[in-house]
Amino acid sequence: MRSISTATALAVLFGSAALSLGAAGTASAASAAHVTAPGGLAVDGAVKRVFVGDSTNGTVTAADYSGAVLGSVGGVTGVSDLAVSDDGATVYAAAPEIHEIWAIDANTLDVKARYTVSTNTGPRHVAFSGGKVWFSYGDQWDGDIGSVDPSVDPASGTDPVTLQQFPTEGTSVGIWGQALLDTDPSQPGILAVGETGLSTDSMAVLDVSSGKPALVAWHFGDYSLNNGIGDIDLVPGGKQVLVNGKDRDAYADGKFKAAGSYPSGQLADIASNGLVAQVNGGKILTYQPNATLPLHTYDEGTSRTADLAWAPDDSRLFALVGTDVEDGGYTLKALTDPALNNPALTVNAPATATRAKALTVTGRLTASVPLPAGAKLQVTRVDLDSPNGRALPAVTVRSDGTYSFSDTPPAGGTVTYKVTYTGDAAHSAVTATDKVDVSRASTSLSLNNNGKVYAYGTDVKFTAHLGTTYKNRTVEIWANPYGGDKPNKLVKTGTVDSHGNISATVAMTRDTDVTAVFKGDARYNPKTVKSTGYAQVKNSTVVSKNYKTAKIGTTTYYWFHKNTDPLLTTTMSYYPGRKQRVDLQIYSAGKWYTAEGSPQYFKLASNGKSAVSLGAPGKSGIKVRMRSSYVNNSSGDNVNTTTYGSWKYLYFSN
Repeated sequence: MRSISTATALAVLFGSAALSLGAAGTASAASAAHVTAPGGLAVDGAVKRVFVGDSTNGTVTAADYSGAVLGSVGGVTGVSDLAVSDDGATVYAAAPEIHEIWAIDANTLDVKARYTVSTNTGPRHVAFSGGKVWFSYGDQWDGDIGSVDPSVDPASGTDPVTLQQFPTEGTSVGIWGQALLDTDPSQPGILAVGETGLSTDSMAVLDVSSGKPALVAWHFGDYSLNNGIGDIDLVPGGKQVLVNGKDRDAYADGKFKAAGSYPSGQLADIASNGLVAQVNGGKILTYQPNATLPLHTYDEGTSRTADLAWAPDDSRLFALVGTDVEDGGYTLKALTDPALNNPALTVNAPATATRAKALTVTGRLTASVPLPAGAKLQVTRVDLDSPNGRALPAVTVRSDGTYSFSDTPPAGGTVTYKVTYTGDAAHSAVTATDKVDVSRASTSLSLNNNGKVYAYGTDVKFTAHLGTTYKNRTVEIWANPYGGDKPNKLVKTGTVDSHGNISATVAMTRDTDVTAVFKGDARYNPKTVKSTGYAQVKNSTVVSKNYKTAKIGTTTYYWFHKNTDPLLTTTMSYYPGRKQRVDLQIYSAGKWYTAEGSPQYFKLASNGKSAVSLGAPGKSGIKVRMRSSYVNNSSGDNVNTTTYGSWKYLYFSN
C-alpha cells in the first residue's frame, strides 16, 4: 500500500508547485528569509505574515513579523511581484516566465489557482483593488494592464483574465512599457500606474472601483516631472503620488503637477498614517508627511536595498537588504520603531588618563524632533574591576543638547563609558560609548635559563619571578618549540608562591622559546618575558667493517685492511629535510688536514639514520678521522642548536 502526502498531491494537481510550511510555534528559531534575486515583497496584516518572492529560485516565502521563515511555495518561475487581497486570505504572484498569476493561500501556502495570461511578455507587476487582481504586461511601446476576477470560476466557461484594460487603449494616451502598480487601503478602487523602461516615463491614476478602469489623471513622459520611473506610491489622504521615493506629484482635472519633494531618494513605501519610508543610498529613512528632516534613520551599510513595505498597522517596516557582494542575495529585515525619532548621541572621553585622577567626559544629544527638557542620560563605567559595568550618577542634558560629567577611574587599563538615552514617547533609545586608556604601573617579571644550551631530552626547570602587583598573582608559562609543526603550548598556569616564583619543566628536544605571561590587573600593566633555551641533537655514529680496534699511542683506532671500505652509520634525532654534516681529516707530518671535498652533507632517512661509505685507500699506514655533526641552518633546519659529534679514528693496514 502506498500513500501520498497532501503537499505532494497538491504539487501534482497544480503542476510544478512544491510546498513547505514550518510550524508556527518554531518560527522564531528559523533563519531570516533570504532571496537570491528579489521578486516582490508584500505584507499581510490579517495573518501577520510577510511574503517575499525570489525570481531566481521561483519561490514565494512566508515569514513572520520578525523576518523568520515560516514556509515557502516553489515553482513560481521567475516570480516578479506580489500582492495581497483586501481580506488578507490570498497572495497573488506574477510569474512572467510562464505567463501566469498564482493565487496562494496566505495561511497554508496551498496553491488555490493558476491563471494563464495570454501574452508573451508578462505579467510583470500586480496589485489588488476593487475586488480584482490588476497586472501589467507587454513590452516597450506596447504596454498595457489586465485583470483577474477571482470570483469567476474558470470551469464556468468564462475566462477570469481580461487584457487591454488601460482605459485609453488605442489612443495617444497610454503606457509604453510594463508598468509599476500601487494601491492604498485608504483609497479603495484607486490604482497608480507608473511606466518603466524609458527615460521619459508616463504615469497615470485609474479608478477601478467599478471593475472597469476609468482614467483619473495621466502624465505624458516629457521630462517635466521625472526622468524615468523606478517606483511609484499612492499618498494616503490626498490626491498625490510619490515617484522614486522623492518627488510628490499632485493630480487634479486629469493632470499631474509637482507638489514638493523629500531629500534625495531612490524608492519608498508609505504607511497608512502617511509616514514615508525611503531608501537613500546605504540608509533607510522615515519622514513625517512633507517633512524635510528624517524622523528615523536606519544605517544598513549597503546601497543594495531592493524593496520596502510597511506593516498594515504601521508598527514596523520590512526591507529586502542586499550585501555589497553582487551575488550575495537579499535578506528580509524587520525595522522597528519607525515612527519614533532616533536621536544622535556622542560621547567624548579623553584618549588617556591617570588612574585615580579625575577626568571629564562630554557629549551631545540631538534630534530632529525636539527632546523633552531636562532629559536624563544613564552612565555606566566598564573596567577591569567592574567588567559587567558600574552605574554612575545620571546626567542631565542641557538646553543646547550638550552634557558633561566627571569621574575618577579606580582601575587602569581600558575604561569604557557607556551613555544611554532610554527614549520617550517620541524618541527611540540610543546608546554611545567611548574608551579611555587609563594608566597602570609597571611590575617586574623575569624568567631564567635564557641562552643556555642543553643536551637532547634534558628536563629543564624554568622559573619565573613576579614583582609587586595589585590583585592578580597568576603567571602563565608557555613553551613554543622551534619548527612550524608544533604549537605554542601552555605548560603551566598558577599563582606564584610567597617569594613570587612559579616553575615549569620543559623537555628540551628542540630549541624552545619559553614565555612567562602576567596578564595584568586593575593597577599594573600586563607583562611578558621570553627566555630561549637551546637543545642539541641526539647524535651517535657506529663504525663497521673494521677487523679490530687498537690504540695507537693513547688514541683508540678502528683498524681496516687497506682495501676495505669503512661504513660509518650515524643516528641523529630526525626532522623533515634534516642532513648530517660529515667532516673528514687525514693525518700527515704530525698534523690533521681537512680532506678535499670535506665537509659534505648527507640526508637522514625518516628513522634518523644516514650511512656513509668512505671508500678504501688501497694503501697502508693511513690515518683518517671523521665526525658527524648537526649545524644549525646548514643541516636543513634551525630547530636545534649546532651539535658536533665526537671524532672516530680509522687506521688502514695491510
